[in-house]
Amino acid sequence: MQTNRSTTDLPASPLSEGHKTPTTRHNENAEALALRGLAIIGIFLHNYCHWLNSVVKENEYTYSQHRVDAFNHAVLHADTLLPMHLLSFFGHYGVPIFLFLSAYGLVKKYETSAPTASSSPNNTGFLHFASIHFLKLFRMMIVGFTAFVLVDAVTPGVWHYDVLKITAQLLMFNNILPDPDHQIWPGPYWFFGLMLQFYLLYRLLLYRRHWAVTVGLMLLCVGIQLLLTPDGDAMNRYRYNFMGGMLPFGVGFLYARFEGQTRLNSMPPATLFIGTLLFSFASMLLSQSFFGWTFVPVTVCAAALFLVKFLASKHLLTPLLHTLAGMGTLSAALFISHPITRKILIPISRHGDAYTGLLLYTIASIGVAWFFHEILKKMPHFKPRY
Repeated sequence: MQTNRSTTDLPASPLSEGHKTPTTRHNENAEALALRGLAIIGIFLHNYCHWLNSVVKENEYTYSQHRVDAFNHAVLHADTLLPMHLLSFFGHYGVPIFLFLSAYGLVKKYETSAPTASSSPNNTGFLHFASIHFLKLFRMMIVGFTAFVLVDAVTPGVWHYDVLKITAQLLMFNNILPDPDHQIWPGPYWFFGLMLQFYLLYRLLLYRRHWAVTVGLMLLCVGIQLLLTPDGDAMNRYRYNFMGGMLPFGVGFLYARFEGQTRLNSMPPATLFIGTLLFSFASMLLSQSFFGWTFVPVTVCAAALFLVKFLASKHLLTPLLHTLAGMGTLSAALFISHPITRKILIPISRHGDAYTGLLLYTIASIGVAWFFHEILKKMPHFKPRY
């Protein structure tokens, strides 16, 4: 069973396996959506906060010790901007959570022991597989991109598009162009090219292969990254592409293969809560060095997974779980639309009303996302005819 519209290829009940009652299926689908909700909340708030000059910047594509020192100073000398500093520095880790979920969903959809229409040989041939996933991404991307370029043209700071940049965005290969920072606009749309790479990688190298292939690829990608200059151009280009995200994607793949052996579903609430705190603390600690920063995506994914399981285990926290799940339902629409509201409303915060702008941006982004969600629901699902 699969959730129809999302930024991931995630089945409806991705956090457990085996025979399920209807109530259990509903709860587990809420957990899956809540993970998406956590991811998109981090991403869309990060993408606003890090545009403000007074807020510390993140280490996403490269590692700068200066940025770590600036973040530490902001925490030790906390002021009213501390929440924005935290969102700017850590919010981008919603991307690894999406990669984790995507890998998990691919394994559960295409490698399940029970044959389904989507996992049949006709649907897993490389050409069909690549085409259907390209069209799924394109269907989401074109809606947001069309609206964004119209808004961008009539707001300050107009981007200079050229034929190559437009073509690369539509075909989703702009990640591999030189100087990707100045090739992709809106910036968050780099994720479409990244996901297309992972879909192709999964079908070519990982689909129904031994788990050691995935582990080997993870080790290779991490090993090469550790050899690169932390803040160099090579590192920047490396992390714009699948190599930089292979670690969380691989962890999601392995979790899907060996989920039953983790016994996460049977852990008591206290253990889940402690696990959330420990993995969150580990994420902050590892962020202090280049070597540790390489592995933060794993601890962030673990913290998110433990948190969602904890929320699901406590009846009093069910409303919070369902709130996150509601955000997860809007994740695709919010992802493609939030660059539009950011471009329009960011001047409010830049002119001094930091939290007024953030609040209006949050409200407007969710409202616009509902509108885009309805558009996506009514759009036809393009499918290749071969």
